[in-house]
Amino acid sequence: MSETSTSHHVTLILGDGIGPEVVNSARTLIDAACPRIIWEEAEAGAEVFKKGVASGVPQATIDSLKRTRLALKGPLETPIGFGEKSANVTLRKLFETFANIRPVRELPGVKTRFSGSGVDFVIVRENVEDLYAGIEHMQTPDVAQCLKLISTKGCDKISRVAFEFARSEGRKSVQCATKANIMKKTEGLLKSTFEKMAPEYPEIEAWHVIIDNCAHQLVKKPEQFDVIVTTNMNGDILSDLGSGLIGGLGFAPSANIGHDIAIFEAVHGSAPKYAGKDSINPCAMILSGVMMLRHIGEFEAATTIENAVLATLEAGIHTRDVESDTPPVGTKAFTQAVLDNFGKKPANYVNRPYKPMIVPPRPTSTVFKTATTRETIGLDVFTEYGGTADVLGPMLEAAAEGTDFKLKMVSNRGTVVYPLTGTGPDVVDQWRCRFYLNTTVEELSLASAEVLLKNIEAKSLRWMHLEKLCRFDGEDSFTKAQGEN
Repeated sequence: MSETSTSHHVTLILGDGIGPEVVNSARTLIDAACPRIIWEEAEAGAEVFKKGVASGVPQATIDSLKRTRLALKGPLETPIGFGEKSANVTLRKLFETFANIRPVRELPGVKTRFSGSGVDFVIVRENVEDLYAGIEHMQTPDVAQCLKLISTKGCDKISRVAFEFARSEGRKSVQCATKANIMKKTEGLLKSTFEKMAPEYPEIEAWHVIIDNCAHQLVKKPEQFDVIVTTNMNGDILSDLGSGLIGGLGFAPSANIGHDIAIFEAVHGSAPKYAGKDSINPCAMILSGVMMLRHIGEFEAATTIENAVLATLEAGIHTRDVESDTPPVGTKAFTQAVLDNFGKKPANYVNRPYKPMIVPPRPTSTVFKTATTRETIGLDVFTEYGGTADVLGPMLEAAAEGTDFKLKMVSNRGTVVYPLTGTGPDVVDQWRCRFYLNTTVEELSLASAEVLLKNIEAKSLRWMHLEKLCRFDGEDSFTKAQGEN
């Protein structure tokens, strides 16, 4: 989107705790730099929960976002005793803001252990899938399960956002950080999707890094990174690490980008114990507002505010969270200092050549990848049993007699325990029992699975769920247990 004189309608959510203070700080500066913003104030968070709205987001706020397609939002909390879901997550999920973008850049006047190292990278975090889909079950009274869902579609969209964001800021490289060496199907899907897409952006250097090594390298040599794209939970952890490199969460802005709607917010929480004390650092929210202005094409206004913030910090004006020889100022005084510095530039800071980022279009199909051939070769049956593997194994072998199946192995917490090939590991009461179809059986049927399950139940074993063992285009769609051949 190009610079324009058109008005922009923005939903403004003040938030909880310190939210109103930092949001009003950002609003003051945005109004001064870009008077074309028309605010629609809306509610979400603690007070909404107390009114009995279980999601923490009332319909009026949802309707406002549908109109404006843009929000500047303060931090929200979920009070103990009210509501079940995070209002923050509700907003991200309702409006499918699938990409979370968090810049991490060294700031003038903010002394850290990494000052002078040239920290300047961006984390692009997938924002709706992975473990944060929040699909959990108690498999037994002792064992909990959380489903880690990663899709080709999700990986395609977040990888493309990473490359497009790199282009928009003139960045030279994108790093994909995953745990694909262990979680080969889920984390590996992001790695393979990213690597297939990279040739579409020949001017950008692309490489993969294991997520734990990425964290190690971030505190060893952070200046080597430019744009890091990663999965949801990994991105959540790395982005907080990143803020620690540049002075803390008070300097951590973010954008939640969807196909139709974008929500801009500080990374930090509501910090209720500091509410109303005029002491909090508003930089994260102000810089989130800068990201919002760039998103809507108001580049001049964004640069005016960003330069003023940097000039203010460079001059030694700061809030209480900054380590400095000069005394801190309050939130309002810092905001006024930034306003007074409109038109100034920091002496030792180079602005990037920003241009609009292309948001990937909404896919027209739910399917990104198809298989020419598929076959089902067996079942994983997850069972509850309070005994030992050497007793359970023969019970399962007996249950398979006379059926279309034979027992391949039993694993516990991912390691083969029957037939035992090493020292017997400690176990819990949830077991993965892998059955392959007999070689004389061509295809798994519901009737044959039912016979097996009835035989298992006849052994006084409780089963929780099944997973089909499929092959797509001749390749196993499942992983082997540790120790399984």
